[in-house]
Amino acid sequence: MGRAHPRPQHRASDSHRTCVNEDVSADDGIVIIGASHAGVEIAVSLRQRHYAGPITLISDEPSLPYHRPPLSKAYLAATGGKPQWLRPEATYTAARIDLVLGVAAVRIDRAHKRIELANGRIIAYRKLALATGARIRRLPATLFDALHPNNLHYLRSEADALALRGQLVAGRRLVVVGAGYVGLEVAASAAKAGLKVTVLEAMPRVLARVTGSLMSSFYEEVHQSRGVVIKKDVIVEGFKFNDDGGDVAAVRYKHQASGEVIDVPCDLVVVGIGVTPNVELAKDAGLRVDDGIVVDVTALTSDADIVAAGDCTRHPNVIVGRQLRLESVQNAVEQARVAAATLLGIDASYRAVPWFWSDQYDMKLQMAGLSDGHDQTVLRGTKESGSFAVFYLKAGRLIAIDAVNRPKEFMACRRLIGLDVDIDCKALADSDVDLAQLAAPRESTVDV
Repeated sequence: MGRAHPRPQHRASDSHRTCVNEDVSADDGIVIIGASHAGVEIAVSLRQRHYAGPITLISDEPSLPYHRPPLSKAYLAATGGKPQWLRPEATYTAARIDLVLGVAAVRIDRAHKRIELANGRIIAYRKLALATGARIRRLPATLFDALHPNNLHYLRSEADALALRGQLVAGRRLVVVGAGYVGLEVAASAAKAGLKVTVLEAMPRVLARVTGSLMSSFYEEVHQSRGVVIKKDVIVEGFKFNDDGGDVAAVRYKHQASGEVIDVPCDLVVVGIGVTPNVELAKDAGLRVDDGIVVDVTALTSDADIVAAGDCTRHPNVIVGRQLRLESVQNAVEQARVAAATLLGIDASYRAVPWFWSDQYDMKLQMAGLSDGHDQTVLRGTKESGSFAVFYLKAGRLIAIDAVNRPKEFMACRRLIGLDVDIDCKALADSDVDLAQLAAPRESTVDV
């Protein structure tokens, strides 16, 4: 981010804090690093499973843990108010969860089972949970010539959203770099607010990393109908700045096919080009890392006393049959519950169908499963109606669904995906057929 944004002022009460440099007894103590969805869910799940020992929850943000998905949607459109807390402060007090806010963990000493914080405090642990999440990918610093433009934004935290929200003024020209979930959600919020929006995407279609071509074309048409200009297959090459060097005045991009270079004048820029898992603590501590902190189906890392959950992890997903790193609230919450059980020595394993959602304009896109490797698609409903579903099959089995304003089909498919059942494609396409009736056991191919 070009500048340091003011941090929100809400803090947990002093009853949730201990003194700097004070060691916390490791007797029965569980420490959780990271206080977003996964970290909070681990802490709450521990208490729900009747764990009575000390719990310490560490966050580098100063505010109570909050929901992140609304930051690119409803929160941008709001004129005031606070973010949605994951739990009210009273919950942490009642559950005796010690919140350590506004300070980062900088080192894990596995040999002595201690955590070192940026302020010098040392916290001992018996068991440790890592919920360090992910951070935004940033454009190369070489594009800015050491300048720090005030009108260039990334969107990951409440502070980011507050800074951006103040600049979303009708009539202004916004350039969004990246046409994934966040980029298109910001574009939708800005277009509804009356801004003139241009979206730049490096891939040949929008949402290319998360959905199929039919859904991509639908969302491209929706945005264009709202006046959003979309440029695909382009690379950002640089920026033009105002004479005082304080703001971006234009974004320069090059079309990858033709080589044509174009400057797009703008009043502000939002960059949404993905995230990178926060694995440095784990890696420096000698834990196994491979595009995420590597865990097994029980959320256990390569250290028997350390679990991990959420966006920072890479896990074996039995539904899709391979190692995955998922960036979703659903994964964070469900994997966190497994991690809490593992910390307490309770048998549990992560077996969940991945699912995601995106709110843009008056449409809710709900996705379950992963469509990679599909060999057939089936459409239910019509794009023109704004209510339809695309089913993805592989070898006759349902592996994923993308549904726009079709919650019933979405919920049914979450139960069907991953089952060893044959699917009647004609019935799948028929809106009058209840999806729950489509499952039929496969005929056995084993000789008897």
